[in-house]
Amino acid sequence: MFWAIDAGRVDTRGIEFEQVVSDIQTLNEWATEGRLEVTAISMGAYPSVAEHYLLLPHGASFGENYGPILVAQEELTIDELRNEEIVIPGRLTTAYLVLRLLLGEGVRVRELPFDQILDEVSSGRARVGLVIHEGQLTYAQSGLKRLVDLGVFWHGETGLPLPLGVTVIRRDLGEAIPGISAVLGDAIEVGLDKRDEALAYAEGYGRGIDSETADKFVAMYVNEYTVDYGETGRRAVDELLRRSGTGVTAEFAPRR
Repeated sequence: MFWAIDAGRVDTRGIEFEQVVSDIQTLNEWATEGRLEVTAISMGAYPSVAEHYLLLPHGASFGENYGPILVAQEELTIDELRNEEIVIPGRLTTAYLVLRLLLGEGVRVRELPFDQILDEVSSGRARVGLVIHEGQLTYAQSGLKRLVDLGVFWHGETGLPLPLGVTVIRRDLGEAIPGISAVLGDAIEVGLDKRDEALAYAEGYGRGIDSETADKFVAMYVNEYTVDYGETGRRAVDELLRRSGTGVTAEFAPRR
């Protein structure tokens, strides 16, 4: 999504962008402090940062009947999962929010960086892990079984896609917000139109993921919902916020 800006393929309208790359839990934590002017966060973190940020109408990742997954070395029932400690990629992630919707608020968890969870479970140091990002595609290579797909659970409960990652913009940018939003929206469209070039750029920031997996992962999460939430996407956001019980409602910045 950032490639077109870095490659000079869009008019930045005199706005200067500096790319900051970090894992999603760190970005979630930074957002609680309002550290970055524009940032990716988990949708599950939005209630904690809504005071500082508006949702941008683009840049989101939705799971259409798929999403974060619970993995283990053996089959476990839902009741058994309620009695297990589950390794999660962060308490502000959407994955953890939906996990609580599945198992209840009393679920026991331990936090680890997302890219360490598969090894934690396959080594036996943890019995159950909650996997996000490319781990959703590669868990079987670690000899693990998929227990529950939280995107499937969510779709079964709501009939809606699961909003996972979103892009937000700090409220104090004021009159600059429409222009920034326009540049980022243009960049996403150009990146999708020139997908091969954008994907090659993104792979430079990868974690040793092979090209086939990267291509499949991007196809799952960078699509028409990324260009614009649309009515369905906004309903999904509203429903997730309603079920979060925080009382926070979605506020969107303008597209242009």
